[in-house]
Amino acid sequence: MGLRATSTASVITAVLVMALSGCSADEPAETSNVAVKVGQSEGALNLVALPGYIENGGSDPRVDWVGPFEERTGCKVSWRTLKNGRDMADFVKKNTRFDGVAAPPEVAGQLIAGGRAAPINADLVDGYTKLEPRLRQLMRKDGTVYGVPFVWGSNQLIYNTGSVQPAPTSWAALYDPDEAKRYSQKLVVHDSPLSIAEAALYLKTKDRKLKITDPYSLTRKQLDAVTRVLTKQRPHVKDYWDQPAESVSALAGGDATMGGVWPYQIDVLTRAGKPLQGAVPSEGVTGWVNAWMIGNRVENPNCMYQWLRWTASTEVQQQVADWNGVAPASPHACTAGGLRPSLCAANHVGEREFINKVIFAHVPAKTCASTGGEAGRRDCTDYAEWTQAWIKATKSVKR
Repeated sequence: MGLRATSTASVITAVLVMALSGCSADEPAETSNVAVKVGQSEGALNLVALPGYIENGGSDPRVDWVGPFEERTGCKVSWRTLKNGRDMADFVKKNTRFDGVAAPPEVAGQLIAGGRAAPINADLVDGYTKLEPRLRQLMRKDGTVYGVPFVWGSNQLIYNTGSVQPAPTSWAALYDPDEAKRYSQKLVVHDSPLSIAEAALYLKTKDRKLKITDPYSLTRKQLDAVTRVLTKQRPHVKDYWDQPAESVSALAGGDATMGGVWPYQIDVLTRAGKPLQGAVPSEGVTGWVNAWMIGNRVENPNCMYQWLRWTASTEVQQQVADWNGVAPASPHACTAGGLRPSLCAANHVGEREFINKVIFAHVPAKTCASTGGEAGRRDCTDYAEWTQAWIKATKSVKR
C-alpha cells in the first residue's frame, strides 16, 4: 500500500495508526496518538544506510542479520547503500520513497526539520529501554521520539608514540598551524563537513573572543575563522579519510603519524601491536549517533517497526558493532559477552562519565542551538554552508 506525503506530524501519525492497526484510509482515525500496535507484515521493506549497516551474508557469509529477520517476519528487505553522510543527505533530499534510514546526524536533523521523519512509538520497540539513555534523548524533539539509536562513536586523536613527542593532549596538536607543521604530510583527518566541529573546539579555547559555545552552531564570523584554520592546515594533511580503513593503512605503514579518528582505528592498530595510541583532547571530544528513522512516506510501517525491534536486539547490536568496529547503542551488547572487550573499552561503552561529556553532533542550522549563550537566534550557519566551507578549505591544491 502507498501512503501520501504530508508535512504535518498529526496526519503522519494518523496514517501510521491506520496502517499499523489495519484501518483503511477512508475510516476515521485518532490523530493525537502515535501507532498503537504492529499489524501484519506487508512482506517488503525498503531501507537506506551507510556501508556495513545492513548485511545479508554477501560481504561475509558469517555476517548476516537480514536473512534471519526475513525468515522471522516475512519482510523481504531491499536497500540502498550510500558512501557517506554527505551522499546520504543529498539522496534523502531528492528521494522520499523509503521506509527507513539509518541516519547519521547531518541526515537525521534535516529529516526532522523538514517534517520528513515520522514520529515513533518507542513502546512498540522491544529493547528500546535498554539502549543508552543519552543516545535516546538525542533522538527526541519536543518530547517526540524520531529515531532509535543504532550505533555511535566519538572523535579522538591518535598518534605514533615514537614519532610524536610530547604526547598530544589538545586538538591544537592537529589544528594549530605551528603544531601541524611539525608533522607536515603526516596527518590524517576525517573527510566530513562535521569535522569542522573539532577545529571549532580548538578555536573555542585558542580565541575566546570568538565566543564559541556549541561547536556545531557557528555564526558566519565563527565559521570563517574555522575555515581559515583548516585552510592553513591543508598543506600538512597527508590524507582526508572517508572510510576508516584508509586511515588505518596510512597510520600502520608510517605514512601518517597523527590524526583525528574514531575508536575503531585506535582499537585495530593497538591490537595489531603498532606504536600508536589514542588521546582524549583536553577541550573534549565530539561524537555521532546513527539512528534508524521512519520516512514520512513509509509504505511498509509494520515491517519497519519489526526492523526497529530487530536492530535494537542484543543479537544484532553485537553483530553490527563487531562488523563495523563501532559502539553498540545497547550497553548490554557488551556486558552480555560475545563482543571483544577491547572494542567495548576503546569505545567507552557503558562509561557514563565519558558519554555524558561527549559533544554529540547535531545538524548545523540557521537557528542557533546555543551559540553566544542564546538559543533560538537565527544568525548561525547551516549544513550547506558548512559543506561549502569544508570543500573550500580542504579540496584546494596543496601549497
